[in-house]
Amino acid sequence: QVQLVESGGGLVQAGESLRLSCAASGRTISTYVLGWFRQAPGKERESVASINSSGNNLAYVNSVKGRFTISRDNAKNTVYLQMNSLKPEDTAVYYCAVGPRWSGAELDSSKYNYWGQGTQVTVSS
Repeated sequence: QVQLVESGGGLVQAGESLRLSCAASGRTISTYVLGWFRQAPGKERESVASINSSGNNLAYVNSVKGRFTISRDNAKNTVYLQMNSLKPEDTAVYYCAVGPRWSGAELDSSKYNYWGQGTQVTVSS
């Protein structure tokens, strides 16, 4: 099994940036699809971004395209989410997750097997 720990969340003003990190432990995740998801109060979980094992296949939900960038450092067993030009509607708990092995980027949350505990991102107006 693998454990995932998100960090980097916080309170920022609209237009500012945050960089989220998700460190995996317990096993190597270098061959797995990784994803970021978020859930705002009273709403269902929403996919945000995904990246394949080699980092050459990326996927984003339309609302974050051009603002967010997902990346990974397999040597550090870590996935990142750079969040620029943050908006109040980005406020949510952000989760990282491990998906299929040797697959393309995947935004379907049902295909992910392991989830972190989440980190809170709050964007004020």
